[in-house]
Amino acid sequence: MSRHETAYHAALEGSEVAHRLYRTELSVTTKDSAMDYVTRADTETQRRIIDRIVEDYPDATIVGEEGDELKSVPADGSAWVIDPIDGTSNFVHDIPFWATTVAAVHDGDTVGATTIMPALGNTYTAGPDRVTLNGYRMTVSEKTAVEEFKVAAILRYGPERDDVFGNLLSTLIREFGDLRRLGCAQGTLGMVASGSLDAAVSTQSNPNPWDTIAGVYLVERAGGTVTDIAGDPWTPDADGFVASNGQAHDAVIERVSDVSNRKK
Repeated sequence: MSRHETAYHAALEGSEVAHRLYRTELSVTTKDSAMDYVTRADTETQRRIIDRIVEDYPDATIVGEEGDELKSVPADGSAWVIDPIDGTSNFVHDIPFWATTVAAVHDGDTVGATTIMPALGNTYTAGPDRVTLNGYRMTVSEKTAVEEFKVAAILRYGPERDDVFGNLLSTLIREFGDLRRLGCAQGTLGMVASGSLDAAVSTQSNPNPWDTIAGVYLVERAGGTVTDIAGDPWTPDADGFVASNGQAHDAVIERVSDVSNRKK
């Protein structure tokens, strides 16, 4: 089975575990901050994803959010990047906007990705030949006027960056048509890829690979553009993040590039 097909099946089986545990009573703990949740659903979903991957690739290298898996993507060779539940805060607060996501990477390049939002019934998937939402070809939006853009802020990792994040929110609401803050980066990027949103922006430096890699691939395969916040080529450890439909990417960059340096 090809790597992008394995990524799809692993995400599908993992999402079924997560969905089965959604809206059940779960013990909730936190990690690095009071809002950084983890539940049994996260760990059981990740375990099922890994089990499915190693059925096809017994020597698989796993990069995953939970447990002792690698936390960065090796520069060489193949790896699988997993987020069992992106948007765990939404998950535990009964907000259906959360996702299970798996990306397949080879020598630093993504070769397949799937993001599944089972509570909403949405499956975003891409491989070398197709990029689809629920089995139908998807593309980014065709909007060109940033004043009409629906944009989303993503990747708020901790309170120490709240001033900058506040600057970002203020900028987005002033400079673009409308603002969303959805609490699940991969689901948000899926919406950019499918044209529901026109752009997504983050000021976060060195984001976690499981929060970005699958979504970046979806956006790019759907015809969009992804860079760092200065407009330079995006890498998993980039400083900031801008994903757009590509129709006015430079104009988006112009409006957000100095957010981190701006005083309140």
